[in-house]
Amino acid sequence: MNGNDKVIKTNFWRNLLIFASILGPGIVTGSVDNDAGGITTYSVAGAIYGYKLLWTLLPSFVILAVVQEMNARMGVVTGKGLADLIRENFGVKITFFIFLGLVVADIGNTATEFAGVAGSMAIFGLSKYISVPLAAIAVWILVVKGNYKISERIFLFFSVCLLSYIISAVLAKPDWHQVAQGLTRPTMNFSRPYIGMVLGIIGTTIAPWMQFYMQSAVLEKGLKIGEYRFVIWDVIIGCTATVVVAFFIIIACAATLNANGIVINEAKDAAVSLKPFAGIFASQLFAFGLFVASIFSATILPLATAFYVCEAFGFEAGINKKLNEAPQFYILFTSIIAISVGIILWPDAPLITITIWSQVLNAMLLPVVLISMILMVNNKRLMGNYTNNVFQNIVGWTTTIVLIALTVILAISPLISALFKRS
Repeated sequence: MNGNDKVIKTNFWRNLLIFASILGPGIVTGSVDNDAGGITTYSVAGAIYGYKLLWTLLPSFVILAVVQEMNARMGVVTGKGLADLIRENFGVKITFFIFLGLVVADIGNTATEFAGVAGSMAIFGLSKYISVPLAAIAVWILVVKGNYKISERIFLFFSVCLLSYIISAVLAKPDWHQVAQGLTRPTMNFSRPYIGMVLGIIGTTIAPWMQFYMQSAVLEKGLKIGEYRFVIWDVIIGCTATVVVAFFIIIACAATLNANGIVINEAKDAAVSLKPFAGIFASQLFAFGLFVASIFSATILPLATAFYVCEAFGFEAGINKKLNEAPQFYILFTSIIAISVGIILWPDAPLITITIWSQVLNAMLLPVVLISMILMVNNKRLMGNYTNNVFQNIVGWTTTIVLIALTVILAISPLISALFKRS
């Protein structure tokens, strides 16, 4: 081995070690996006529309990658969280109203995660009155008594577990020709349920709270601009994991439930309904994935909410802070968990309505967050030479415009239907 080969080999191992140490924020943020609400949305999409909505995952991947990269870049360059930057650049009043909507959506999202815990454990014979409180206590202990390094390792393990959905989909024996058609031939109609489902898929794939968590995670890890090329790979791997898991969930439900005319209301129904068509192993794997995703996201969602609210209003925040160092952070985190658990344990709570509409609300709120992000990331005073390029701006603004248009269509579609009926 000559001198150049030794240098190349040394650089390779050095870069690999740096990447391993940086790995986390992008993968965790991407994987946690496949939460109970996401799994429910993808399952219902596959059960109702078969393979027809697979095409939505391709633009979702591009948008997710561009938006998450913007997030990470802002965090690394400015050394500040997204909420902090929004307050500094747009004022406290605008920040308050933005976050009021986000906190309501996040409580609904967190309740959905505990609904996922209840549903998945019910398949294994455990009552929600046992599984949900135990899960809530475990989540609280992990965050309040743990630290960022321990939490991140657990989150990365959870991310790997979500790949179990690939096995469930393969066991369902899908029609791969129809899969290819659904992926490459977009279909669109403007009925309210279809628009609502498209918005739900986009809203759960690119949730507003993810942007705040991603930037906070970059800060918690203390990443610097010199390490940024490794951060980009972390983001890309995380986005790929998000879309791959979503892809196989839709396929599993399309191949079994849609093909046999089975109607479902939630992810738990999908796990149960898979059994006669794909076998008990596929059914249990689906339920296991739902449980892992639910616990994972029941930790991250209230954590992200507590992060961005405390950042926005100048309170101390962070897993590495002790309870007495960041009391507002931990009080808010605990309150969101307590309210969400209360909703799930309340008899006859409309869990499906909460699940689907919390995802739709995500999509409706996302343009507000995106507009704030795009304006700030193009501000040379903040970003110096690290502002957006033309492609990133095209993706960001196009996504914002399309989401606003779909939201308007969803809002006025009942009025249009009523006018057509009268005429």
